[in-house]
Formats: sequence, C-alpha cells, structure tokens
Amino acid sequence: IRMAPTRQIFGALALLAASAAAGGEGGSRLLAWREGQKKEKVAIIGSGNWGTAIAKVVGRNVLEKSGFDPEVRMYVYEEMVNGRKLSEIINKEHENVKYLKGVKLTDNVIADPDVSSAVKDATLLIFVMPHQFLGRLCPQIRGQHARGARACSLIKGIEFDANGPILISSLIKKQMGGMDVSVLMGANVAGEVAKDEFCESTVGYSKVAHGAVWRELFDCPTFRVNKIKDVAGVELCGALKNVVALGAGFCDGLGLGGNTKAAIIRVGLTETIQFCKMFYGGIKDETFLESCGVADLVTTCFGGRNRKCAEAFAKGGGKQGWEKIEAEMLNGQKLQGTLTAKDVVAVLRKKGVANKFPLFSRIHAIAYEGMDPKEIVSF
Repeated sequence: IRMAPTRQIFGALALLAASAAAGGEGGSRLLAWREGQKKEKVAIIGSGNWGTAIAKVVGRNVLEKSGFDPEVRMYVYEEMVNGRKLSEIINKEHENVKYLKGVKLTDNVIADPDVSSAVKDATLLIFVMPHQFLGRLCPQIRGQHARGARACSLIKGIEFDANGPILISSLIKKQMGGMDVSVLMGANVAGEVAKDEFCESTVGYSKVAHGAVWRELFDCPTFRVNKIKDVAGVELCGALKNVVALGAGFCDGLGLGGNTKAAIIRVGLTETIQFCKMFYGGIKDETFLESCGVADLVTTCFGGRNRKCAEAFAKGGGKQGWEKIEAEMLNGQKLQGTLTAKDVVAVLRKKGVANKFPLFSRIHAIAYEGMDPKEIVSF
C-alpha cells in the first residue's frame, strides 16, 4: 500500500482544521472538500518580479499539498517583449522574461491577460501589484471569483486621507464588497525568493481559520511563514520600511559606513512603531520582531529598489528627479518609498506631530524640499 507523504497529510489536516473553524460557509467548503468536489483555487493578480516570485512558490506548493486545485492562474498586464506578448512567452517558456528573467515557473502557473478570466471561480485571491491599479481592477474581479473567496494582499504601500493612513487591505476589502483580507509581508527580496534562498515571511490575519489557510498555501522549506493576528501592524511595517530605506540609500550614496546605516535603521524602527500605535489600536509589540518588522526593514535597507534609487539620488546631490531615476533604473517598476514619505509627512504635519518623527521628516525634506542629502544625519 502506498502511503501519502507526511507533508501532504499535515497539509490536509491544516485545511480541515481551518475550514472547520470557519463554521457556516467554511463548513460547506469542508463538506465539499471531503466529497472531492471542491478544492481551494488560487488566482494571483499581478506579475511583476514579486508577483512572479510568489507564483513560483505557490505553483509548486499547490502541486505538493492536498486541498488545493493544481492550476494557478496569474493575471498579466499584457506587454510586448521583443515583438511577442508577455503572457504568451510565460505560458510557452514558463518564464517572465521581463520582470524575473532566468527563473522557471512550474507548468501549472497559467498567465492570463484578462483579469476576469484569471480569477474565475477562485477561492483564494492574491493581490500583488501597485496599489494604484486597484480602482481599475477590483470592479472587473468582483463577482467573477467563487462565493466566499478570501484575499491576501502582498502590496507594500499605503494610502492616506484627511484623517490619516488607509490600509491597502482595507481598500481591497471595501472594493471587493467586504471580503476578508489578510496580508503577507516579510524580508522577501523577490530575486532571492525565486532562487529558493531561505527566508521567512509573516501572514497578518483577522480570522484564525483564514490565517491558517494562507500559511498553508505559502509555507515551504525555503519560504517559512509565521502568522500573527495583527493585519494593521504587519501591513504598516511593509509600507513604512520603504521610507526608512530611502534614508539608508542616502547614506550609501554619500559613502557613509555601517554604523551610520545601523543608526538610521534603529531610529526608523522606533518611528515605525510610534506611527503604527499612533493611528491604530491593537498593534502587537511582537509584530515588530517578526519577519515583517525588523527583518524586512534590515533587508530593504541593504537591498531593494528604494534604497538603490535613493543612493543614486544622493550621488547626484539631489539634483536628479525621482521620475527620471525610476525610469532609468527600475525597468518599468515603481518606487513606493517616495510617495509614502510624502503622504506620511503630510498627515503628520496636519496632526501637528511631525516634530516627533525627525527621521521621517528629514527623509521627506531631502526627497522633496531640496535639502542636501548630507543632512540625513542631522536630526
């Protein structure tokens, strides 16, 4: 008798427990799963370097774990690459040659340029694209997915209104008619994740059962996932670390050493914690010790697009515009730290507390108000 691998058995048990804990509609999902009529079906909305990297992880995991439909559809914004459609290249060569060249995806990851088709009957929606596109895409997604679908945001950004920050997960929840939205954040440089270099990540959830399902979907030996009941804390860490990374990049552009960068990281973490607790209740201290917190902050301050572009900005004495740097260095991708820094300082000034965030304020002044990058250490 051939026994199922231990990994598959534990995967099935995790999904059983998650569905049972959900109750109601979750109980219906459990019954259907038992009868072999339905499995969790995954759709990925976005196909940049991070979206493609997570598609590699998820595509492999659904083949190795019970309880998941083996096909993963990935929405691809259609572009022409050397005279060929990007979606066709991915489906034929199983490689995103524009955003993650040299990394092969499993054959079960299907690129789809039609977002409504990509999410058809999906029960698990992974959002991983610039948040500026949510307003256009969510109306096309809503109603196409399976009833009772849940979402997970991998988008490291934040919006603001007159009252303060608005979580991207909250935007998705609103635009998707109240859908429950978890988040996945961590020290996850896309290229390293795609090469199966060991790392960790953090699922922030509001419902225990949903957190368990997302952890089961993402977790594997090279991509270890913890979970914590703190959506706001996990998500804000993922957004604010990009602001701190600008400060680290300024240090690199000025040729300053590790001591200086370490100080920027420490102060940046302190101001991140302070910001989170100022605008949201229920923030857990332990969140900042997870991969989404201090680990993501450290890796972003030593690598990643925000640090790299800030280094170029400082080397040019702050004379070169961000849009030009972005166009020259990011191959079509977008900076997040600059926009977040602008919005963060705007809301802090309106609240009258900008003086309590000297590093965030200094980073903003260098990025947008003509202050000499050398002033990064004068706060």
